Amino acid sequence: MGKKNKNESSSSDLLQTLGDFTSKENWDKFFTIRGCDDSFEWYAEWPQLRGPLLSLLGPPSAQILVPGCGNSRLSEHLYDAGFHGITNIDFSKVVISDMLRRNVRDRPDMRWRVMDMTNMQFTDESFDVVLDKGGLDALMEPKLGPKLGNQYLSEVKRLLKTGGKFICLTLAESHVLVLLFSEFRFGWKLSVHPIPLKSSCRPGLQTFMIVAEKDDISVLHQITSSFNHSSLDCNKSQAFGIHEALEKENQIRSEYSNGSDILYSLEDLQLGAKGDLKKLSHGRRFELALGGHGDSQFGYRAVLLDAREDCGPFIYSCGVFIVPKNFRFQTRAHEWLFSSEEGQWMVVESSKAARLIMVLLDTSHANASMDDIQKDLSPLVKQLAPGNESGAQIPFMMASDGIKQRNIVHQVSSSLTGSIIVEDVVYENVDADISRLWPSEDLKFRRLVFQRTQGLVQSEALLMKDVSSHKIVSETDRKKAVSSSKSKRRGFQRQNDGNDFYSGNRLKVYHGYLASSYHTGIISGFSLISSYLESVASTAKTAKAVIIGLGAGVLPMFLRACMPLLDIKVVELDDIMLNLAREYFAFTEDTNLKVHVADGIQFVREIKNSFAADELPVHGNFDASDNTRLPLNGSCSASSTKVVGSGRVDVLIIDVDSSDSSSGMTCPAADFVEESFLLTVKNALSEQGLFIVNLVSRSQAIKDMVILRMKTVFSYLFCLQLEEDVNIVLFGLCSESCIKDDHLTEAATRLEKLVKFQHPEISQSIIESAKKIKYLK
Repeated sequence: MGKKNKNESSSSDLLQTLGDFTSKENWDKFFTIRGCDDSFEWYAEWPQLRGPLLSLLGPPSAQILVPGCGNSRLSEHLYDAGFHGITNIDFSKVVISDMLRRNVRDRPDMRWRVMDMTNMQFTDESFDVVLDKGGLDALMEPKLGPKLGNQYLSEVKRLLKTGGKFICLTLAESHVLVLLFSEFRFGWKLSVHPIPLKSSCRPGLQTFMIVAEKDDISVLHQITSSFNHSSLDCNKSQAFGIHEALEKENQIRSEYSNGSDILYSLEDLQLGAKGDLKKLSHGRRFELALGGHGDSQFGYRAVLLDAREDCGPFIYSCGVFIVPKNFRFQTRAHEWLFSSEEGQWMVVESSKAARLIMVLLDTSHANASMDDIQKDLSPLVKQLAPGNESGAQIPFMMASDGIKQRNIVHQVSSSLTGSIIVEDVVYENVDADISRLWPSEDLKFRRLVFQRTQGLVQSEALLMKDVSSHKIVSETDRKKAVSSSKSKRRGFQRQNDGNDFYSGNRLKVYHGYLASSYHTGIISGFSLISSYLESVASTAKTAKAVIIGLGAGVLPMFLRACMPLLDIKVVELDDIMLNLAREYFAFTEDTNLKVHVADGIQFVREIKNSFAADELPVHGNFDASDNTRLPLNGSCSASSTKVVGSGRVDVLIIDVDSSDSSSGMTCPAADFVEESFLLTVKNALSEQGLFIVNLVSRSQAIKDMVILRMKTVFSYLFCLQLEEDVNIVLFGLCSESCIKDDHLTEAATRLEKLVKFQHPEISQSIIESAKKIKYLK
């Protein structure tokens, strides 16, 4: 009896340190001490397990695997209950030898193998049931982390047939539940049941049976349980822990099931969140997050696309397409191509890759070289390669943004607009017109970027060192300047202080040049009312213009300089934008250019309601001229001696982007093209009024809808197509003007005489756009 007590004491000592549970040597010693006939039962005895287990195991012919079997009698009880297809494994040779000797005569069909449960030597889908009695708990020593548990559960999932079950008897500690719930999240039916028995080695802790049934790999189920919080027969801490874990996991599963904008992690995908990634699935598309942990330097947002069925032939089974941080504002087609689903499918077709992983860079990658990014991405994307291509070379492709130097000047976050970036860039190539104007230097541009539109550049302005010295140069002078600049450039680069490209000179925004093609298109529309504008100019009065959307203030500043006959009111909802325009884009106000911080739609409504009073409202009691709040009774008087049109507006421009991509429009927000608002606009315009909308959408159906609405409201409708079929500018007129196409050249000529351009080349660009305007009959 004394020897028995000694053995019990020794075995108890071995189990005191959970870290020893992963040691093969310690288990060999443990089972040597216990002996063949002294079985050690983890958590529950057969009488309590018999009913639940027999109802779950299926027919007697089921193939059952018992990993980490130890010297428990559980397998023997199952065999005696009629289940003969049982395979037991343990990495202890001692216990397997003992168990084989104990059962070879009475249970000859029972199989016993020495094997590591984290690396089992069976073929895929070999078993109907994997029955774990404390094995996972033994591997999940908190100090050792989840590595061994992950390896074991990966093996379990590999070995189970479709419809098979993993039955895990566990104490359901929080770190074990976190692993179980996440590993069996996608494509598994999971249920939790209490076994009404206290642990033999941990008094006060209840044993739970967690059942995971292998289902469709892409389906996500809520976890079911056969108990409520108050009915658990265990200590309060354990009861609260499992209840909290179940609630949290089911909430996660609900968010995955209901959310359309889920960014899947690599771990989610490996667990089957979007099906079997080793197999191509035609037309599959989803967004994912890559990296951002200890295994990579950066984090990335990416889109995985499996080519559609009608694509091919393919050169690559898998490719990576890197999209730089942003593109020039003129390239609306690029913005659509990489940010919209339809555009991304076009990239897939041109890539000749059966699977394309499109990686969208952002400001966090601004200082990283493409070599660094490619090296960082390579091990991540290899895990997403289909079939057996994980070891194959994956080609990297890239959309060039044409930028050879970038410097972030300022970054701010707005509650209305989100993250906003001001940056200075130098392009590898610039437009021919601007090259002819300033041929001797690498020109620098200042850009305003809204991150909510996936890096699209919203406004862009040219930076110059001395605006007053800008002159048109002859071809001879240009060649001399180029030659001179080559020798000078090496010198100023050595003196460059990192802030300016020209040493000793502060760069300034130049408002005499429009870097954005759609701004040129907007101004070209003034030709449609050029005869009216001529009459206004001849009387030394002003015409009213309202611009909804300030941006960086580039468009109103250009208009103020080249069309002094305009009295311009700009309406901007976000006062942070006004501060940015003033501080970083040299935007200034004067008597004929004012900003109102207000809701654009409400502002136009108030114009309509107050036109008879010959005044323009200031929504929100805000006087932008001194940037202070004043008790203004909702209005701000304009000079009656200068304003033409009895308080109504002569030109109303909508130049705002959309924060809601679901509308199908990048510009403007959907509310600005609703019929009710268009009617408000018409009533706010003077008889000769012109309404201008910058419309950006790839959907022809959406463009047709907007055009139809505007045709219904306005007497005459014109359009200017920009950048293929992505960006168009629409012009609505309240009364007859130069309607026929053959009158547009004459109207453009009148506009050219009205506008005071600093450079003929810029004038010519606007006039050429005016000649391309089409009448929509």
